[in-house]
Amino acid sequence: MNIFNYYWYFKSAIPPKICDDIIKYGLTQAETMARTGGYGDKELTKDQIRDMKRKRNSDLVWLNDNWIYKELHPYIHQANKNAGWNFEWDRSESCQFTKYKLNQYYDWHCDSWDKPYKKEGPDKGKIRKLSMTCQLTDGSEYEGGELEFDFRNYDPHIREEAKHLKQAKEILPKGSIIVFPSFVWHRVKPVTKGTRYSLVMWNLGYPFK
Repeated sequence: MNIFNYYWYFKSAIPPKICDDIIKYGLTQAETMARTGGYGDKELTKDQIRDMKRKRNSDLVWLNDNWIYKELHPYIHQANKNAGWNFEWDRSESCQFTKYKLNQYYDWHCDSWDKPYKKEGPDKGKIRKLSMTCQLTDGSEYEGGELEFDFRNYDPHIREEAKHLKQAKEILPKGSIIVFPSFVWHRVKPVTKGTRYSLVMWNLGYPFK
């Protein structure tokens, strides 16, 4: 799908106190090793963990508190309108409170999958349409950990990295929000100093018609 706006952002949208409250709350919850979609919830062997960490190495906590959704949903709706996507969506998955500590990262990926959810429940038959990242720590509190996008709607022989690879510096101020279609490729580069805390949310709807 070709689009004009690959992402939409809101600078310093969430007050610092709320960012700190989310961090404080997230740090009280039991964390788990971040996984990629192909590994599910099954117990992994050492070889599988090693292979997975070649693509993704971070720790996370799942949050589904209404006060967090109420804070963030208006920005997702506004970005969907402002960017001209106008995707139909009606549900959000659990929020992912993510910790990127020293040398942790998430290599190139997109959030959407090739098929709708099959498991019984409110997500059945739906796909990820809009992804959101909220910056909980200011960019001055860590080094590395850059969020980058790859705009891949080009023929390989005319790729220009300066044009198609975009570092989203707009998200660096604490409380900033960035929203993008879930099929857009992106990555988080390794953190080289400090810790980067973020909150990720995927928003679902029925497949595009």
